[in-house]
Amino acid sequence: MEFAYADGLAVAEILAEAARQEVMPLFNALTESAVRTKASASDLVTDADEAAEGRISVALGRAFRGAEIVGEEAVARDPGLLERLEHAELAFLVDPIDGTRNFVAGVPLFGVMAAAVVRGEIVLGVIHDPVARTSAIAVRDGGAWIEHADGRRDALAVAAPVDVGEMEIVAGPTYLAEPLRSVVSRNLRRFGGIVSFRCAAHEYRLAAAGDCHALAYNKLMPWDHAAGWLLHREAGGTSAFFDGSPYRVTRRTGGLLYAPDAASWNAVREALLGE
Repeated sequence: MEFAYADGLAVAEILAEAARQEVMPLFNALTESAVRTKASASDLVTDADEAAEGRISVALGRAFRGAEIVGEEAVARDPGLLERLEHAELAFLVDPIDGTRNFVAGVPLFGVMAAAVVRGEIVLGVIHDPVARTSAIAVRDGGAWIEHADGRRDALAVAAPVDVGEMEIVAGPTYLAEPLRSVVSRNLRRFGGIVSFRCAAHEYRLAAAGDCHALAYNKLMPWDHAAGWLLHREAGGTSAFFDGSPYRVTRRTGGLLYAPDAASWNAVREALLGE
């Protein structure tokens, strides 16, 4: 199954509509009862997450008949949904609000994400910014761009390669186990700058637009990364698991690194993970 520019626009509009109807009305307007915890105190879900995922799931199901819908909140209720990704003829991964902690805190750095997966291969990715009302869209082998609310479209391209000491990297040791946690904490000083938005949606958009050089992630739930992985790839970047193997949406351990090109990726890996 092939996807095209028009499909990207259709998915972007579904995400934008859910943001308009379910997310933005509750931004800076959440009651205490509208926020709950899941696996930990920092793992939050809100009424807006659940309502947006429901609206997106229904709309995608209507637009793409027969597609499996695998949403973050649905998986929290039924983890077995994740097993459908590898063999489904078409599945959509949905993150109704990426950056929920920012959303709850009233920080305007959150996004709505969806990725189309065909038999385990990511073929379409969309990251919508509800505040700026722009959508970053990537079509496999078809490029990546930002679609503005007024119809303007800007092509995306990763940053030009630079030495590690000049690189700005999105990274942190939060989800790493020892001894790698200590290694990464020590090695981050080798980079020119360190960034964290607590929101993969905006971090992927930053890298795909060439406004930072590298990304490093260890927590690999597929709805957090599928759309951004394709966006970065189609913007010209290189990525792989820490061990150098290519990203697969069904693998959830092993860490992910992103850089502008293969040589930069090797340099980032050595600088970040080397003793």
